[in-house]
Amino acid sequence: MSELVLPGVYAPQDDTALLAETLSGEALRPGAQVLDVGTGSGALALAAARRGAEVTAVDVSWRAVWTARLNAWLSRLPVRAHRGNLCSPVGSRTFDVIVANPPYVPAPAARHTPRGRARAWDAGHDGRLVLDRLCREAPALLRPGGVLLVVHSALSGPERTLELLRGAGLKAAVVRRRWIAFGPVLRARQGWLRERGLLGPAEEKEELVVIRAERAL
Repeated sequence: MSELVLPGVYAPQDDTALLAETLSGEALRPGAQVLDVGTGSGALALAAARRGAEVTAVDVSWRAVWTARLNAWLSRLPVRAHRGNLCSPVGSRTFDVIVANPPYVPAPAARHTPRGRARAWDAGHDGRLVLDRLCREAPALLRPGGVLLVVHSALSGPERTLELLRGAGLKAAVVRRRWIAFGPVLRARQGWLRERGLLGPAEEKEELVVIRAERAL
């Protein structure tokens, strides 16, 4: 992934790559409607557009929106990028595939409202500040046979994600896992995470998971 990343925008990392690998295994017909939630630099949106999908990308950050638009222009790919909170910019539109790499890192309780770049990763005391909303909002936007792909840390409760998506009538399962070294954010707060019991005393890696949820035909 060699997209341009403007200052203050989340750069594609291991979670982006893992989600892109999962997306590559999905059947995308020409003209398929794809929604990229929390697009950041637009890497996932561009990956779908390269396969002939019609892609809508959303992000709460204006810098991310302009970065995604710039990367689409540089790649000569038709990606529509909009600013907004989660799925709100698309209204009642429905999609064949939704991909999401939301903020999922547990943060100390004192940090009530993430600001600046931290909005790309901080997600409340349990890491589910955005995930729970996504699980409530995204299922209604899937067409029959539509698929939601969401990546997050095992620290943020994959079982809860599965429970919510299944409760919304989707068939959901963890389809990919990958262990990665701690990044700067987890390294900085690993003491707090160990105190909360989210990390074991000897754990030095984080597990990422991709959850696939499908609406029945």
